[in-house]
Amino acid sequence: MIFVDASAIVAFILAEPEAAALAAPLDRGASAFTSPVAIYEASLAVARAKSAPVRVAQNDVRQTLRRMDITVVEIDDEQASLALFAFERFGKGRHPAALNMGDCFAYASTASRDASILFKGDDFSQTDLPSALSAS
Repeated sequence: MIFVDASAIVAFILAEPEAAALAAPLDRGASAFTSPVAIYEASLAVARAKSAPVRVAQNDVRQTLRRMDITVVEIDDEQASLALFAFERFGKGRHPAALNMGDCFAYASTASRDASILFKGDDFSQTDLPSALSAS
């Protein structure tokens, strides 16, 4: 299973240079999921990048998730505790990974399902989560 972080969703929508490499693990048929927090983060990032209304960006995000067969999972109390754990270990101002709130919830969703994480950037590579790109 692969958790798809907001950074990867944004890369797909904006056709960033890393998009093809990020899509490779999904193209191999791995089960993929994301969270409502990632939808929120990706929608705001796409709205900023495209100078578009948030509702239009959210529609782009949801269409991309459907097209790429990425399911949305709920966040529960276990993930809230794991997100706090992630902040304590890897949070901004505490660790070089500098995870923000959204990153901490991505960490929690990934860790609670013993999954790997698909992301762009360096933040999650400085945590103990397995990268979905490692299998590429």
